Amino acid sequence: VEELLARLRVVERRLALMQSSSLTGAVYENGGLVINYAQQCAYLNDTELHLTPIEYKLLCLLAHNTGKVLTHKYILQNVWGSNLESDMGSLRVFMAMLRKKLNSGQNSPQYIQTHVGIGYRMQKVD
Repeated sequence: VEELLARLRVVERRLALMQSSSLTGAVYENGGLVINYAQQCAYLNDTELHLTPIEYKLLCLLAHNTGKVLTHKYILQNVWGSNLESDMGSLRVFMAMLRKKLNSGQNSPQYIQTHVGIGYRMQKVD
């Protein structure tokens, strides 16, 4: 029962985030990264990023919390609806794939920082 209630709270938070973003027609901009929440798409240096649904959720969660360190547990709960340690491998793989897509070249900014043993943070890029 507790797990079901936790999952419902996660869904409720996601819906609130999506509604607040879509109501304002919000567009997130950070350096060359642009996320159009209403159209559910992201661009890097005017080129559309081809993201999986999980990568898009990760990117939006990090962008919505730019500058804040998000714990592994928080990310797992908000993206997968789980906080199981067994999902840590999946989180690492998806973060690596997302980073690869955000890395447009040798001198490209590092949008996502790892805080070892804690989680990840989207940093503001000029």
